[in-house]
Amino acid sequence: MIKYNSQAANIIKFVEKSLLALIALLTIVAVTQELLNIINNAKVELADLLLLFIYTEVLGMIGIFYVSNKIPITLPLFIAMTAISRLIILQGKGMEPITLLYEAGAILIIAVACLVVRYKPKKSYAYQSDEKE
Repeated sequence: MIKYNSQAANIIKFVEKSLLALIALLTIVAVTQELLNIINNAKVELADLLLLFIYTEVLGMIGIFYVSNKIPITLPLFIAMTAISRLIILQGKGMEPITLLYEAGAILIIAVACLVVRYKPKKSYAYQSDEKE
């Protein structure tokens, strides 16, 4: 029974690492395509930079996972904030003011979520501590 669970866990880990490697490879392809697009247009816009920043965050998240087998929850939140910011920029001045408020509110909610997740009380109990006893 234990060997079966161990084999299943190893298969799942292999598939997970393989998919992450594929995502990293495809992200590099997307970065290359975006850079070629910028070169062809001979113009760099803020939306392009934000998209490159999102790609960089995705690669960083994959790199952190390979090193530590953990993904800090704040990284996907940062990616979400950047993506919403890019959406606001792409929609331009023609967007409804209420839509802008909703999207800005979403960024604010995500930023507050980052603060909440990163908050560590000064007084911690043994079961809350990261240290092993």
